[in-house]
Amino acid sequence: MDLRRWNVKHVRMTLEGVAGFAPFAREAADVAALRAGLGQAAVANLLERARTDIGAPIPALPAELYLEFQRSGRREGYEDAQRERRNMLYRLTLAEWLEQSGEFVPAVENLLWARLEETNWAWPAHARGLDFPDRPTVDLAAAMTALDLAETDYLLGDKLSPQLRARIRSETNRRTIAPFLKRNDHWWLHTTPAKQVNNWTAVCVAGVVGAACYFETDLDRLAEIIARGLHSLADYLETFDSQGGSSEGPDYWSYGFGNYVVLAHLLKERTGGKIDLLALPMVREIAQFPVRTVLTQGVWASFSDSDSNPNFHPGLLSYLAKNLDLPALTELGMRNDFGVEIFNQFVWPLRQYAWPLPDKAVAFGGTDHDWFADMGWMICRLDPTDPKSLRLAIKGGHNDEMHNQNDVGSLIVVQNGRVVLTDPGRGRYSKAYFGPERYANIMTSSRGHSVPVVNGFEQAEGAERAARVLVHSNGAARDELALEMAAAYPPEAGLNQLQRTIAFDRQAPGGRIALKDSFAFANGGGAFQSVLVTPLAVEIGAGEVRIGGPDGGVKVAFDAGQVEVSTEHHAGVEKQYAPPVDLTRVLFSARGKAGQGEVALDITPI
Repeated sequence: MDLRRWNVKHVRMTLEGVAGFAPFAREAADVAALRAGLGQAAVANLLERARTDIGAPIPALPAELYLEFQRSGRREGYEDAQRERRNMLYRLTLAEWLEQSGEFVPAVENLLWARLEETNWAWPAHARGLDFPDRPTVDLAAAMTALDLAETDYLLGDKLSPQLRARIRSETNRRTIAPFLKRNDHWWLHTTPAKQVNNWTAVCVAGVVGAACYFETDLDRLAEIIARGLHSLADYLETFDSQGGSSEGPDYWSYGFGNYVVLAHLLKERTGGKIDLLALPMVREIAQFPVRTVLTQGVWASFSDSDSNPNFHPGLLSYLAKNLDLPALTELGMRNDFGVEIFNQFVWPLRQYAWPLPDKAVAFGGTDHDWFADMGWMICRLDPTDPKSLRLAIKGGHNDEMHNQNDVGSLIVVQNGRVVLTDPGRGRYSKAYFGPERYANIMTSSRGHSVPVVNGFEQAEGAERAARVLVHSNGAARDELALEMAAAYPPEAGLNQLQRTIAFDRQAPGGRIALKDSFAFANGGGAFQSVLVTPLAVEIGAGEVRIGGPDGGVKVAFDAGQVEVSTEHHAGVEKQYAPPVDLTRVLFSARGKAGQGEVALDITPI
């Protein structure tokens, strides 16, 4: 099914004659059966929290707080207060849906009115200022708000006052659906020569088109909305490589592709199964991305603005596992906690209650090897059945990827279930982080990654700053990847060649990683450093560096006659949604300034 082949007339035909739209249980008997399956403890805890929310004050969102981002670059003040509003509404709505008592309706209505009265639905970092009423910003938060309101309205129905329900429809149309349909200035709508779409496309399209599936009664207009959304999603699917990989990493798979799945469910229900976004063969490959990027139980490849321990939504995993017959998705170590605090949109707590994960004790630890050829990602696991065994991830790629970091050649090593050599992932989201100063941040610059520094130069940004795969192999005894990386550095670095070769030796006791950087300068000699980045303690010895300890660590052997070692410590590096991290850069500097040479490092478990 080519999503671009869906035109308005074809979509309109799928909408005709569909008997009702009931994506979730609403009848008392159906809700009672669902509630019984959830268990008494989960429901009792939800009701207790929701009863506390009934009397709690609604967090204020004044204009001054909204404009804080514009003035200082910090976004947490407004977003944290906004998120608490949402959490309260989510708990109250779910409680009323499951309890069917009317007890929670007044508090739900108060919060809904408050959300409708917010000047902007968009986050401050995206709108930058307060919107004009006739030109709202349609961003992630606005689109998610539209679907939040639509699904709350659906679940509670006539329990809500007719005035409120009418206002919900009016505001949702004014702020999201009409601008989506009438305006072409949304950067996330389509890929252009200037910018590729990313997770925003899936989230925004799911929110707006999903809300229209609930609210729009004019089938001609609904067909226009759906057709427009399908064409955008075609561009979104092209951001994945041929093996279903995403350069945004596992965290944004959960966010972006997760919302694609949300809309897949709603469109299937709204069209009587005639539009099924999961039926595309490519989607099955994409759905397995978290299975293929797990390093060991609870640890994932943290390339780009992703983290090593992402949370995958239980409802998403459960739905995909059932509908695509992918049971490994229920074995990633995720559990139903039936809370709402970790979510920033209603779709996920709702779907966790509607589609809970089965209670499985196993935790999938991957296969021996995964390879994403288009992105140049290689993931090696010494013994997938032993979560403590040696694991390696390394990437090629280029420096203009989605949520880009200058990280061509970056690698991650996990031993004893612990990240020893790290790609530190996502820094604190601020104005500077997404502005011209982005690559001054250690998290996004090549300084924060285990890649070389050449003549004092870090890697530069740009699609042309890319790796070329020279060799990739996988076997019972050894995995190998060789990358030509000179293009990742600016001309001033003076490189003629930089080949990084990494071999994962499966026959050495406990496993062994051989890393070799071979370099040649264009004009005379130059300074060359291979760098390893770690969050753990570092001890430099004679011809050996110890990183970490017996509870998770490696020895890095080197030729002391050819290489000298030093360290550079960075304390309290800020992260998003996580505590600050201390990073140490271990610098393996080639002695002298030869015209060509190599730095070879032998990495083995402690």
